[in-house]
Amino acid sequence: MSTSDEPKKLAWYFTTKYIVIAFLAVGPLAIPLVWFHPRYKKITKTWVTLLTVLLTVLTIYTIKIQVETLMDQLNELGVLEE
Repeated sequence: MSTSDEPKKLAWYFTTKYIVIAFLAVGPLAIPLVWFHPRYKKITKTWVTLLTVLLTVLTIYTIKIQVETLMDQLNELGVLEE
């Protein structure tokens, strides 16, 4: 018989290990796992979301710079003709 004093066991997809794996695999698409997590406080959810958005924006910016550099180098080598 279960009492209300016992904490409920979390579903496997709410364990920290799987949330970290989800962030590494699909990035910002894992944010709903954080927001639906029953034990995380709102401030934790907010900080994780902000950090994820910041890292995503920085990653996109870095990729943009790298692609521009690559295109410039290919143009200098004459591989791409504009």
